[in-house]
Amino acid sequence: DDWLALKPQPSQCCGSGCKPCIYDVYEKELAQWERAKAKQDKSLLMEKKEQSNNSELNPDTFTAFSISSVEQLTEDTYQYKFELPGNSSLRLSLGQHIVLRGMVNGLEVQRAYTPISPGNAEGYFEVLMKHGELLMLASGTGLAPMLPILQSITDDEEDETFVTLVGCFRTFDKIYLKPVLRDLARYWNIRIFYVLSQETSLEKLPWSYQENTYTGRLNEDLMKTIINSCRRRPFVLICGSSAFNEDMSRYLKAAGIEEDSWFVF
Repeated sequence: DDWLALKPQPSQCCGSGCKPCIYDVYEKELAQWERAKAKQDKSLLMEKKEQSNNSELNPDTFTAFSISSVEQLTEDTYQYKFELPGNSSLRLSLGQHIVLRGMVNGLEVQRAYTPISPGNAEGYFEVLMKHGELLMLASGTGLAPMLPILQSITDDEEDETFVTLVGCFRTFDKIYLKPVLRDLARYWNIRIFYVLSQETSLEKLPWSYQENTYTGRLNEDLMKTIINSCRRRPFVLICGSSAFNEDMSRYLKAAGIEEDSWFVF
């Protein structure tokens, strides 16, 4: 079990043509793990590749840097400043990008960024990150207009919009397009919750659905819980029956969401 916990896991490719690609890095890390496991020597996992070009970066491995500051520039754009040891520099060529890796929603994610700091900046480097947030509230067939939006976000490797989809159905059997939703939920920036009005217990549901499913109706309290779980104030899309749309609009207003921050299909 200890060795399994240390085993490297593959990440999502960012599609930016990185050399090496995350898959190349994964293969090297996996080979290193297999050698260490075969010799039952965990110290082999700590081996560091020789760095080159006097840079703090290595093309074959990821290096950990601390974030020294985060500045919000616009509603959805942030400037991140990372510390470099001493007066060292990334020494990047003009327009060269770097790959950042981290954990988001329990998934390891990597994205390519071109630093905005000077290439010879000493002791730090900075990147811009843009994060939008959507909250989708769908009842029954109101799921239909949400799917093209979700798919357009997941199809665009540079789109970092976080999406929370709340699908409201009567029972588990009434959930539409389960395979499609299951595939969408695998993306690092997509969360999907289900609210089942006529289910009385989660124990009857498959275990993979129990953690992100609520029984009963989507009410004002649950709405506040979901909004509070978002990273920032979301823009909300609503689609369902007239009664559902009216209820959701009322709950959003009670949760402090301005009327110009939601759209009803």
